[in-house]
Amino acid sequence: MLAKEWLKNARSVMDTLEQTQLDNVAKAATIMADTIEKGRWVHTFGCGHATIPVEEMYPRIGSFVGFHPLCELPLTFFTQIIGQMGIHQFLYLERAEGYGQEIMKNYDFTPDDCLWIFSHTGINAVNIDVALEAKKRGMKVIVYGSAEQTGDKPSRHSCGKNLFQIADVVVDSCVPLVDASVPMKKHFDKVGPLSTLGFVTLVWMTITTVAEMLEERGVKLYIHPSHNVPGDTTAHERLDEAIAEYKRRVKVL
Repeated sequence: MLAKEWLKNARSVMDTLEQTQLDNVAKAATIMADTIEKGRWVHTFGCGHATIPVEEMYPRIGSFVGFHPLCELPLTFFTQIIGQMGIHQFLYLERAEGYGQEIMKNYDFTPDDCLWIFSHTGINAVNIDVALEAKKRGMKVIVYGSAEQTGDKPSRHSCGKNLFQIADVVVDSCVPLVDASVPMKKHFDKVGPLSTLGFVTLVWMTITTVAEMLEERGVKLYIHPSHNVPGDTTAHERLDEAIAEYKRRVKVL
């Protein structure tokens, strides 16, 4: 049964993350905690399905203010697939050198900010543009993706480096480079990708670690509460407080 094979593969990824990546997650979380403690932003970026972990972390019940999505709509998969904003345009844009530089012009960054990028292969130009621009501004760059399997594979950027070679901290998603994991009897291509599961697992491993660090430092967290639980009479007040803090911080961008 292919469903069970995918579940086995998914559990294997999660187990491998626990066995191999906790130290790297702690390194990334320390940079993020330092940024949030200073009242600055952990900027988050990805392309295609790598925008899903960006959209997962804030605003989100159980997350907290400090994570700022750099979500560029033409680079997401919330598109029409064909026609306007189709898949061909997306593939062109994520490989177009210089596009990431234009994205970064829209924000006022400081060296106290950091950049958290999700990229399965780490070879496409727009991610590398964004990372290089962040480094120019003195920001630490944290990259999550299939780092070990990408290795020293050449990038699609004139700098000659892939994203993992640029990063200050790398966390390996432990997902095969081909991503899809379940073979078919009558087809060349596999089905059942794993990269989104790996990324979202790492998002919550990281954010919970950041929360733990900040709480130990005595930093107040503006947590996004559930406002759907009967009997919780202060949920909307806590939500308003979190949104007010987000609004206050985002003014400096």
